[in-house]
Amino acid sequence: RDFNERCAQCSEVNWGLTDGGRFYCRSCHNVTERTREVVNTDFITNSRVQTISKGLRKQEKNDGGCEWYICEGFQLVLKKQAEALEALGVCPQMKDEILCNFWRCYLQKSKQAYCKRPAGETVKALSVCESSTDVDSDPERPSLLHLLSLSESEGDLQTDCSFASSVTKVSESTSVYSGSVDGSLYLMKNQKEKLRMTMPMTLSFCYMALLWLREPITLSELLRFVVEGHIPYLNVFQHFPEKMKLCGLDLRIFCVESWPVYEEVFNKMHELAAFLELPRFPDITDSCFLHPDMLCMKYLMEANLPDELHNWTCRVVKKIGIGEVDFLTLMPGNKSTRKVKYDVLAAAVIVVVLKLLFLLDDHYEWLLSEFAEERNKNNTEGGPYFEFKKWYEVVKQSLDVEQKKLDEERAKYLWRCEKPLFYSVKNKSKVLKRRQMVVNLQNQFGKLSGSVRRAEKPNPSSFQLNWSERNTDGSCFHGHSLKGVLQEKCGLLTAMNPDYWLCTVKLCNEKLCGHLAHYREVEFPQSYHFVLGLFAFLLRIQPSYIHDEVCMVEHKLFNKKLYKKLKYNTVLRK
Repeated sequence: RDFNERCAQCSEVNWGLTDGGRFYCRSCHNVTERTREVVNTDFITNSRVQTISKGLRKQEKNDGGCEWYICEGFQLVLKKQAEALEALGVCPQMKDEILCNFWRCYLQKSKQAYCKRPAGETVKALSVCESSTDVDSDPERPSLLHLLSLSESEGDLQTDCSFASSVTKVSESTSVYSGSVDGSLYLMKNQKEKLRMTMPMTLSFCYMALLWLREPITLSELLRFVVEGHIPYLNVFQHFPEKMKLCGLDLRIFCVESWPVYEEVFNKMHELAAFLELPRFPDITDSCFLHPDMLCMKYLMEANLPDELHNWTCRVVKKIGIGEVDFLTLMPGNKSTRKVKYDVLAAAVIVVVLKLLFLLDDHYEWLLSEFAEERNKNNTEGGPYFEFKKWYEVVKQSLDVEQKKLDEERAKYLWRCEKPLFYSVKNKSKVLKRRQMVVNLQNQFGKLSGSVRRAEKPNPSSFQLNWSERNTDGSCFHGHSLKGVLQEKCGLLTAMNPDYWLCTVKLCNEKLCGHLAHYREVEFPQSYHFVLGLFAFLLRIQPSYIHDEVCMVEHKLFNKKLYKKLKYNTVLRK
């Protein structure tokens, strides 16, 4: 605290102490040559002894890099992702409190930090950065970059010297093809009993923190923001400090050459929550954005469907009980409760309502459209009747344009990192020169071919398809009426359509085959497939995932009738 000089790199005054007694900057991790002056009263009274020691970690290698651990790399990735989410409007509490505690708990549970090394335990892949730390002794909640105890030695923080030296010897002999200390060990060891950190798991951490805070961002939106480049994920290692050299096995860990998959991130989040032994998450009530009623309203607007459909989605949600707090709230480790995909569930409810009103059998919805078209010609009062055929044509045209644009962007995406990777000072100039030549050639060929430069990425938005009621071309259906498909019966509005077809009579075992039902496009009507494809595009997932949720909602809605039918068929067989 007495050292008040500004850091030479970031000009901050935020110093900590390494194990060797040197001062390092907490903001940029720059280590100075200055050491702490220690007063030793046991030696000579009123005399000051300045201790200078080398420290346990080698800060400089021959190639200008420093020793770093895999968990430090993931910590930097999480920090960048949390800062990006904060820039998108997420509560600042997410990074410094929620995500910080989750990450610290993970390090402790996986025995990477904040734990005591078991006696006689051999050096393991996830134990290379262990230290003996009393977490509760820190009166202040640390920020995300101050979690690891790899270079701190304040207060009651102590490092096992013999362990650190043994790790250094092991790393020197095993991490020949890795820039990190524990890169090769990290991939070699079997981690069945521990949840080994991966790049998709960084998104699982972020989604878990968003869910804890009940932020208005679904998992599908989070992954879309990643693909659009608003959240660091692809080539995120280019943001690593210059001294953190990546090579060999490190690239297998941090270099991502595929888009994040919804199911993988979702399942890993639930595994993480159970692994960390987290308590029950905050309740998802009807006022939360993740409640089906709220999400149905959002997706109805984005799908350009009539506002009156929201009353029907609310009735379905209430009828089958999927809007209850206990059903929606995550309880980690509880295997009896179903894992809720909030966005997929809301889309499935809308699909079921459309089947209730329009049947979606490639016949009935077109008859209703002809009837609504005739009524609209003679209708002079009130809003226009909803025409399914006209809605289909308008939405399909916009959907085809957006899908083509998305496919082109994915095809043109450059997976190679913009920042060149070099692993030694000797070949740095060669790599930079080669990279500059590639950029110049790309620019020249671009001018010859007449290709247009890529525009700057647009600002992030929760809506991908926008429909304005001010348009005079009739392309917005939000205010259209459902009178053409409803009838009043016993004081209640009911559907004119008395029939309904089920996607499947019997659900599969989700644990065995991974799906509640199997989806094949040729076995279902084209109208149903189009609606599934629309919501699959909005959520950026496969239509089969929405089909699974539709089957689940249908079986909850028609549970009594299905039970009677199955029981009757069983009796006939006997």
